[in-house]
Amino acid sequence: MAGGGANIVASNRRKNLAGPSGWKGLIANARVFAIAVFASLGGLQGVFSGVLNMYSFDQRMASAVDDTGKQGWLVSILELGAWFGVLCTGYLADKLSRKYTILLAVVVFCIGVIVQTAAFAPSSIFGGRFVTGLGVGSLSMAVPLYNAELAPPEVRGSLVALQQLAITFGIMVSFWIDYGTNYIGGTGATQSEASWRVALALQLVPATILGAGILFMPFSPRWLINNGRDDEALQVLSRARRLPPDSDLVQIEFLEIKAQYIFEQEMSVLKYPDLQDGSLSSNFKLGLRDYFSLIRSRPLLARVAVGSLTMFFQQWTGVNAILYYAPFIFKDLGLTGNSVSLLATGVVGIVMFLATIPAVIWVDQIGRKPVLVSGAFLMAACHIIVAILTALYQDSWPEHKAAGWAACALVWLFAIGFGYSWGPCSWILVAEIWPLSVRGKGVSIAASSNWMNNFIVGQVTPTMLKKITFGTFIFFGVFSFLGGLFIQFLVPETKGLTLEEMDEVFGSAGMAAGEHQRFTEIEKRIGLDAYDDPDPNRSSPVDDLKKEDIEKV
Repeated sequence: MAGGGANIVASNRRKNLAGPSGWKGLIANARVFAIAVFASLGGLQGVFSGVLNMYSFDQRMASAVDDTGKQGWLVSILELGAWFGVLCTGYLADKLSRKYTILLAVVVFCIGVIVQTAAFAPSSIFGGRFVTGLGVGSLSMAVPLYNAELAPPEVRGSLVALQQLAITFGIMVSFWIDYGTNYIGGTGATQSEASWRVALALQLVPATILGAGILFMPFSPRWLINNGRDDEALQVLSRARRLPPDSDLVQIEFLEIKAQYIFEQEMSVLKYPDLQDGSLSSNFKLGLRDYFSLIRSRPLLARVAVGSLTMFFQQWTGVNAILYYAPFIFKDLGLTGNSVSLLATGVVGIVMFLATIPAVIWVDQIGRKPVLVSGAFLMAACHIIVAILTALYQDSWPEHKAAGWAACALVWLFAIGFGYSWGPCSWILVAEIWPLSVRGKGVSIAASSNWMNNFIVGQVTPTMLKKITFGTFIFFGVFSFLGGLFIQFLVPETKGLTLEEMDEVFGSAGMAAGEHQRFTEIEKRIGLDAYDDPDPNRSSPVDDLKKEDIEKV
């Protein structure tokens, strides 16, 4: 962080007062854990691969399903919508709050699902999936942002990883829903259209629960402070930590957030004195300049690079190529019969979900880098071996059933590798590396990288599988390996740092001496340096914080 020794002392004192990490930390922070579990229902959107493989859906949407180019669009248009949704959500999350942005995203998501469920032509599927994507993209950004800002540092990674756990749980459930509804009316010419309409409609259940329940959840304390609602923020922190408002831990955390906010506001006044009238036009221009600052400022550009490239490599591991087209891939690997390939696809969901659980429990103890690097190399190995087996036996799978099942097992092992590593940890990084003033916009840009690359992967995979067959696995294997090298050599470890301490990691600690001095003065002004005093009977700095000190901004 830009601040001086006072903040280092306060941060160290907070770390000494903080509870355990991992599973014990989740139990110790049971209230925050419960809120995060609920918010992470936003990750429970189903997948389209099982529906795409159903006979009745193929008959109804044959003009799109049977053309590899249109099939790619049918799958990937949701990701294109998600890309737009993420970009819009940066502004909405800062303006409406993280809480109400989640509510709005749920409404949009439900509209898209209803359009798909009632579709009688490919155009309705295209339109419905695009609208659904708007909601999915918004939730993918707003939920981890909300969880990260509500969570204490020692369990922040675990709580943010809950969204990935919810996503993998949703994938697992939806695969088996697809497997079950596939039998409605039979699996051939007698199959009812209810088989795919029911599967799509069931996505409304978790979305409706989240939309109703988020109204009873607290606002993000960091968003409250950013909007001048300090008393509410202190109460939210107090209830979330299950400690009185005047406890050292709650007050240090509150004052660290407050110091960062005041500093950024004062720097805004210095940089843009002509845009401080509070008008809609000025606020819009300030927002645009915040986006541009992500490129002009070297420390912020480093965060853009880390966030965007992490998401780039997450998608080019080929995970969504596996998830979207798993039934077709398993058929190509020698599994015969629609039901058998769907069954094998269901196993992908199970192993990915189970593999995500250890990440939620231990990511705050092990760290981000070891998890990401090991996962990348494991996925790369799986891709390369599957490519070798496919190259050898793709024309004779029936005579080499053992090799076919070995290839399937490696796809399942790949799912395990992604589930414990790049699934949760990439979103943790994206949620935790940004300063308060541009956090919403920063997360939206980094997450948009995820969805744009997701869109491209979904678009090109059918053609790649058809044209270069086993070369598809080599391609994704190389990118998985490169992702591991990127994390190992170019990404800092962020385990255990507060969201405010990220400044130090990304080079903001080397800012001009005047800015450094300003931050130190703010810390003293609001009383953060008082926590260098071990006297337990000292007065509370929050109580002593004078209104005129805050209004100097």
